[in-house]
Amino acid sequence: MAMIPSFFDSRRGTIFDPFTWDPFKDFPFPSSSLVSHDNSAFVNTRIDWKETPEAHVFKADLPGLKKEEVKVEIEDDRVLQISGERNVEKEDKNDTWHRVERSSGKFLRRFRLPENAKVDQVRASMENGVLTVTVPKEEVKKPDVKAIKISG
Repeated sequence: MAMIPSFFDSRRGTIFDPFTWDPFKDFPFPSSSLVSHDNSAFVNTRIDWKETPEAHVFKADLPGLKKEEVKVEIEDDRVLQISGERNVEKEDKNDTWHRVERSSGKFLRRFRLPENAKVDQVRASMENGVLTVTVPKEEVKKPDVKAIKISG
């Protein structure tokens, strides 16, 4: 029964906490060591992508990063790549850490852009820790309609 989670775990009290429960903790492989939980929030940087009539707009929350620590690139013709790194704060031997919740580490996200993306006109800006990447779209050509006179 060690494979089934206990809803009344005596180590954490009498109530099951779904936010701290590790469903793989009793399996014979080290699930917790596969991803560093201290860095997981930064490593899994979330990016919003919206499409407007004029452009594709990407927004990423990157608090505490400077624009020099972030790279925006177009690779392989139409792949937008956003990457960066936040270094771990230097530790002083005289400091006592009570909690470390801010994340650090590298991140890399790639997005395949659609055919209508103007990859040679990509713009990026960073303000208050929010990176905004704008990829203009080619104008959709409306078909020329020519009226044909009907004889008869």
